[in-house]
Amino acid sequence: MFPNPDCDVLGRVVGLWRYPVKSMAAEALSQVDVSWHGLAGDRRWAFVRDGVANSGLPWLTIRQRHEMWRYQPRFDDPERPDRSPTQVTTPDGQSLDVTDPTLASELAPGARVIRQDRGVFDTFPLSLITTQSIAALGERVGRELDPRRFRPNLLVQAATDAPFQEDLWVGHVLRIGDLCLRVDKRDGRCVVITVDPDTMERDAAILRTVNADREGCLGVYGSVTVPGRVALHDAVRMEHGT
Repeated sequence: MFPNPDCDVLGRVVGLWRYPVKSMAAEALSQVDVSWHGLAGDRRWAFVRDGVANSGLPWLTIRQRHEMWRYQPRFDDPERPDRSPTQVTTPDGQSLDVTDPTLASELAPGARVIRQDRGVFDTFPLSLITTQSIAALGERVGRELDPRRFRPNLLVQAATDAPFQEDLWVGHVLRIGDLCLRVDKRDGRCVVITVDPDTMERDAAILRTVNADREGCLGVYGSVTVPGRVALHDAVRMEHGT
């Protein structure tokens, strides 16, 4: 499936997602432009909880409201998301503009929405994880895990079977399509990964295992060194000299 392992190909992109509204459902993509501020349209909206606007983490997220997984945002013009109205389909099938007060009040009393052109990121604008790492964690907890649970931007099938290869990429620059991505640090995980994106059921064993076996980390964060377009099946290559 992959070229000769002696070359610099580390894997291929097999999943590509953005999250127009922080903590709501993912939008699966076949290709997307990536700027200095991450995937076009990624996490451009977020809901702020009442009474905590001045805290370090004021966002309403899956931590507080598991059902946010059931709200599906979309852009009227997916190719120009930063200039496009954002609609959200609610669990009961309504389609509401993201700024509609009805949506905020349905999510939580006193919640309000904000827009951030640079994206509302907890740390870095890009996240990446390998299929091998997810499979290895699934073996440890005794069941197959949906990659969406980990809310990555890029899901990579690595060229070899060893799990947690992305840890070795920290400090290096990867070329993926036209994009150059610097892998900055391992991705520290929280209770969000315990929530199943389809059933909303929690499995605390997942986070316990990550904490015990992986120092609380799974996958990696990155930032952009050269903006560009990324697509499914793009090769992931190590840039020489990094």
